[in-house]
Amino acid sequence: MLIEDQIVEKLQAAFAPVTLQVLNESDQHAGHAGHDGSNESHFRVVINADIFNDMSRLARHRAVHAALGKDLILRIHALALEING
Repeated sequence: MLIEDQIVEKLQAAFAPVTLQVLNESDQHAGHAGHDGSNESHFRVVINADIFNDMSRLARHRAVHAALGKDLILRIHALALEING
């Protein structure tokens, strides 16, 4: 399963988001550090879920990282997060 699909699956299960976009930006980083040629190294997540309403920015980021899990996070070089409640 692609990393992008795993991110979507885990975030949908954890947060039941109103909106969720997972953008693979790996091709924009070809030749840069962290780009391993797999085309699965750099991602941007845009997520909007009610659960984030009363969380600080840091708590939101920690919640997303926890939902994705250490094993998946370690396979991603860069993860940009835009989290809204």
